[in-house]
Amino acid sequence: MYTITKPLIVAASLFVGVTSFAQDNLVNSLKTNTSEKSKEAFKFSDVINIENTSIKNQGSSGTCWSYSANSFLESEMIRMGKKPVELSQIFSARNAYVEKGKNYVRMHGSVSLGDGGAFHDVINMYKKYGAVPQSVYTGLNYGTDKNKFAEMGALTEAFLKAVVTNPNGELTPNWEKAYAGIIDAYLGAVPASFDYNGKKYTAETFAKEVVGINADDYVEISSLQQYPYYSKFVLMVPDNWSFDQVYNVKMNELIETIDSALKNGYTVAWAGDVSEKSFSWKNGVAFVPEKRVEDMNAEEKADLFNGPKKELVVTEEIRQKAFDNYLTTDDHGMHIVGISKDQNGKEYYIVKNSWGVTNDYKGYLYMTKEFAKYKATSIMLHKKAVPAAIASKLKL
Repeated sequence: MYTITKPLIVAASLFVGVTSFAQDNLVNSLKTNTSEKSKEAFKFSDVINIENTSIKNQGSSGTCWSYSANSFLESEMIRMGKKPVELSQIFSARNAYVEKGKNYVRMHGSVSLGDGGAFHDVINMYKKYGAVPQSVYTGLNYGTDKNKFAEMGALTEAFLKAVVTNPNGELTPNWEKAYAGIIDAYLGAVPASFDYNGKKYTAETFAKEVVGINADDYVEISSLQQYPYYSKFVLMVPDNWSFDQVYNVKMNELIETIDSALKNGYTVAWAGDVSEKSFSWKNGVAFVPEKRVEDMNAEEKADLFNGPKKELVVTEEIRQKAFDNYLTTDDHGMHIVGISKDQNGKEYYIVKNSWGVTNDYKGYLYMTKEFAKYKATSIMLHKKAVPAAIASKLKL
């Protein structure tokens, strides 16, 4: 995620695998989408609120995909009756960066770099490398208290471009070690083993014995008209550097799937676009206004988040057009943990973010179902959380 292609912040990143600079610009731009009395004007009451772990802050890094997917896995541990462990988000990211670099060279540089990724990257890295607690691998290796990846990203990109030009005429067997060495110089070397609660583990044994999830139990689902429904397709977004496939369902079935999962105690990872002006991080509200924000007067804009508003009814055609025109991009990943109602009885998803606790709802936000289905690029969940009728069509 963190693919920024809209005019508002396109100058922040000239390629779609997003840099830390682009992530900072995304957050800063969303700070302007505010109304003065939003929290007082909305009256939310929880319908479902599934237990989840504490809010994290990804800092100046485009690692939302890792923070949200690891948060999702922590909630999966709770659902399975396990004591949750804060998993190292940067362990997942570090391993994905290594694999992404190999892929970049194999593709002669014709694939995105940057911090961006997808939920399946966390699952794939878990399956290949295992997992470690955040306390064992923080990724803070040079004096910062939060992630700050821009310098590392610039160096790894320059290094890989040099490898692709192949100045020796044949690649040496050492470039992969050198590339991983740059990453580890910034994030820290991965320990071969570590102690946790008085027992020694490797990343593989920790994943198996403590986390205990089955990586094959998780599926990603999207909805695009251009592909046959109930089949799989490669989601054509630049941060899908591994070319993983997702299942295709009808747009309203995305919401049906999310609702069914939550009602049965499963949380959902949500990837999509949050750069709309009707998404306010400060006020913690996201919806789809009937009238385009660009066509609103100053008074309407100032009142945008001061209480519930009527929404546009999103169709599959509207959703597809937004995706085709880069108005919906894979710029963020978050974790849906529940459902809440406003004072009019309208339902919103309770969404856990990874930008710290600086907004009106201490790191959470309320997203309408119209926004969720309009701006989603994909969702990830346990395959048993998919409604039976849809699961049958997908042959899960």
